[in-house]
Amino acid sequence: MTKPSRHPLKGMAPPTGRCYRRDVAGALECTLAALEEAQVRYLVVGGLAVVLHGHLRVTADLDLVVQLTPDNVERAMAALERLGFRPRAPVAASQFALPEVREEWIRDQGLTVFSLWSPEHPGFEVDLFVQEPFDFDAVYDRSVRVELGSCSATVISRLDLIALKERAARPRDQEDVAALRALGEQDE
Repeated sequence: MTKPSRHPLKGMAPPTGRCYRRDVAGALECTLAALEEAQVRYLVVGGLAVVLHGHLRVTADLDLVVQLTPDNVERAMAALERLGFRPRAPVAASQFALPEVREEWIRDQGLTVFSLWSPEHPGFEVDLFVQEPFDFDAVYDRSVRVELGSCSATVISRLDLIALKERAARPRDQEDVAALRALGEQDE
């Protein structure tokens, strides 16, 4: 993992206990701080990762790849539940920790992410990938740490994010790939 970098998303509430910030930025930092405190191995992916790499665009959710080992998933779900997050689907949050249930969701429903919402953080969702879309340890080793104010976040590397978005190939992902490549050219 590379050393922390500074980013303009900062100055939000500390992570202890419940977070009462009602804005998306506050909910984001509270959520990431709770995962950090619980020592969850995760990677920020998706639109927020694009923003944290330096391309500003609108996103109101937090896409995460959580390492799907049983103890890590249990820590992640406990941290999210403490913040008031609950599944969008009519299932218990604890079911996400069961590999056979996640496999069933993938097979029977074509599920790719498990969405969580919280009445304490309206307009903000957390989407957890139901399977690791890459070799987690390898991608984690290439990740970057981004300082957000009162906490740091583990963010997928720019090149791994490009690869992930190329596989998704939706129009928004294609726009993100072009922006991320342009950022890379600026850095060279």
